[in-house]
Amino acid sequence: MIGVCLPLVTRSIPALSPQRSLFVIVKSFAAGIILATGFMHVLPDSFDMLTSSCLDDNPWHKFPFTGFVAMLSAIVTLMVDSLTTSFYSKKQSTTGVVLPESAGAAVGDQEMGAVGRGHSHFHGHGHHHGSKPEVEGTQLLRYRVIAMVLEVGIIVHSVVIGLSLGASNNTCTIKGLVAALCFHQMFEGMGLGGCILQAEYKFIKKAAMAFFFSVTTPFGIALGIALSTMYRDDSPRALITVGLLNACSAGLLIYMALVDLLAADFMGPKLQGNIRLQIKSYAAVLLGAGGMSLMAKWA
Repeated sequence: MIGVCLPLVTRSIPALSPQRSLFVIVKSFAAGIILATGFMHVLPDSFDMLTSSCLDDNPWHKFPFTGFVAMLSAIVTLMVDSLTTSFYSKKQSTTGVVLPESAGAAVGDQEMGAVGRGHSHFHGHGHHHGSKPEVEGTQLLRYRVIAMVLEVGIIVHSVVIGLSLGASNNTCTIKGLVAALCFHQMFEGMGLGGCILQAEYKFIKKAAMAFFFSVTTPFGIALGIALSTMYRDDSPRALITVGLLNACSAGLLIYMALVDLLAADFMGPKLQGNIRLQIKSYAAVLLGAGGMSLMAKWA
C-alpha cells in the first residue's frame, strides 16, 4: 500500500512530480526491481517446479516448458499492448479526444482534458497545430495501457507468491519470503504507482488500482493458509499449476520492465537529451536489479 500510493501522494511535492528528473530516477530503480523479480525470482522458481523429480519424466523433463511459456507470455503481452493501443487510438480519434493531423490549425475551441497535466486544457484558436495534442494524447494513451497491463502482470505474480507463503510450513522459508516480499512488493508498487500517476486516471480509478494491487498478496496468503491442510506444494498438480503461472508472470514482467518501462523512458526525448540523467537512471536500474538479485540468496 505504501509503495503504490507513494508516487500518487507525493505529486504535490515539486521534486517528485513526473516532469522532474528525480521521478525518472526513482521509476528506473523500480523498473530494475521488476526486471530482477522476473529474471531472478519468478523464472528460476518456475524452472525448479517444472523440472521437479515429482513430475513425470515425459513430457516435463523432455521439453523446457518454462522458457516456452515465458516466451509465449511475452509475445501475448506485446499483442495485448499493441492491439489495445490501436483500439483506443482509433476509438478516441473518432470521438475527437486525440486530434487527427488533418485538423491542422482549424481545431476551434476543442478541449484536450487530461493531456500533459491532469488539470490543463488545450484550446485551439488557430495558433496551435493538431500534431502536438495528438502526440500528447497518444503518449497519455500509452501510459494508460502500460498501467493496466503492468497491473495485471503484478497481480498474477502477487497472488502466486502469497499462496506459496500462506501454504508454507517451513519457518526458514517463511522468514526469507517475508523479507523478499516486503522489499520487492513495495518497489513494484512504486513502479506501478508511477505508471498510474502518468496515466492521469481519475481518483476513483487510481484508488481502485492501488487497492487491488495492495490486497492481492494478502488474499493469496489467506488462500494459502485456508488451503494449507489440502495444498501440498510438492504435489504434481500444484507444481504444474504454480510453475506455469510463474512462467507466464515472468514473461509478462520481463517484457513490461524492458519494453514499456526502461526502453520507453531511455529512448524517450527526456533521457535522450540529457546524458547525465541517463547515467543516473542506469545506476538506479542497476541498483534496483542488484538489490533484488541479492534477495534471491535468501528467497
